[in-house]
Amino acid sequence: MPDFFYTFHFYLFGLIAIASAIVFVTRKSPVAAALWLVNVLFSLAALFVMLGAHFVGVIQVIVYAGAIMVVFLFVVMLLNLGHVTDFNDLRGTSGRVIGGLFGLALLAQLLAATTPQLAASFTLREGTIDQQAASLGAVGAIAQPLFNDYLLAFELTSVLLLVAVVGAVMVGRRRV
Repeated sequence: MPDFFYTFHFYLFGLIAIASAIVFVTRKSPVAAALWLVNVLFSLAALFVMLGAHFVGVIQVIVYAGAIMVVFLFVVMLLNLGHVTDFNDLRGTSGRVIGGLFGLALLAQLLAATTPQLAASFTLREGTIDQQAASLGAVGAIAQPLFNDYLLAFELTSVLLLVAVVGAVMVGRRRV
């Protein structure tokens, strides 16, 4: 009985995440799209919790569904985007070509990542996670590489987000 319960909810949250992602990319209103993205992030957090990654699930809700989405909605409201019909987007031939090229690039990355040789290099040895959690703790196993090995990428991401918010303020500033 527990297997059926787990399987049912795993597929349920997966289906909710996929359906919400499709609705997210088809919305014309940026605020509605952001709310659908929050739904996707909550579904992914539920999947992480079901897979036993409770810390990652909580971080998914706090960081992504909380902080990042608040910043995103703040920037959208600050820019006062108005109606979607006012925008010029890439719906012509050039937009389709660019979208097709991005799609081919993503497909190539997916195929490269699923080759057996490359997939074998991404797998961990048995007990690696248990060993790290025992020596560093659950949070320390994530924080140690984040703040030691990947500190530059972490800081560059925060600077990039700061520059994006400052840029939105400058673009949204009213001319007097």
